[in-house]
Amino acid sequence: MKAYVIGDIHGGLKALEQVLEKANPSPDSKLIFLGDYVDGWGQSAQVIDYLIRLSGTMECVFIKGNHDVWCEEWLRTGYANQVWLMHGGKETISSYKNMDGQTRHIHLNWLEQMKYFDRDEKDRLFIHAGFTSMHGPEREFLSDNFTWDRTLWEMAITMDKKINRDSLLFPKRLKLFREIFIGHTPTLYYDTTTPMQGCNVWNLDTGAAFKGKLTIMDIDSKKYWQSDPVWQLYPGERGRN
Repeated sequence: MKAYVIGDIHGGLKALEQVLEKANPSPDSKLIFLGDYVDGWGQSAQVIDYLIRLSGTMECVFIKGNHDVWCEEWLRTGYANQVWLMHGGKETISSYKNMDGQTRHIHLNWLEQMKYFDRDEKDRLFIHAGFTSMHGPEREFLSDNFTWDRTLWEMAITMDKKINRDSLLFPKRLKLFREIFIGHTPTLYYDTTTPMQGCNVWNLDTGAAFKGKLTIMDIDSKKYWQSDPVWQLYPGERGRN
């Protein structure tokens, strides 16, 4: 079975439709989404609607991101914290203006059931941000690290490539898995809009919330497809820029 991993979408439904059309996964494929479905472009609620429908036609794994946690809290309580509002929350709230109460309840239920991480049969980890426990995410002390941690990626990207995996110098956290796929930290921070690799960690957040693109990758071959720069698909909007 083919498997694909998709980076942070941030309300860019048009970009999501583009990359799925380009990759053209077969109905028996598996799609793994790395989180942050909302906050950015003007179609956050519509992205969730689309993904719920998609999961009825093919196997999907949905990982929860930090922006999804904020959206979940707002749908449950009606409370919008100020940090969220400054980082895409206003656009997400606006996307719900024509959504009825039943639809909001369905979206809340979808977010509440979402995984913080997933480990497949080939010992590959899919997680939004990272984890800090040397014993793996199952032993993580703070669940916030799943959606916020950047130390895993910072460690991986700065590792000396000459250090072999069998070396005592190779970080124990990275040895726990064959490969790790993350989002959360835009590759724009490193002046690129393409996926990045550090050791056995792949970063699929190619800046769709900002001036970057949305990416889908074939997990085995590492072939990837990208949308147009997402800001070009939403003229008149600012995203998180």
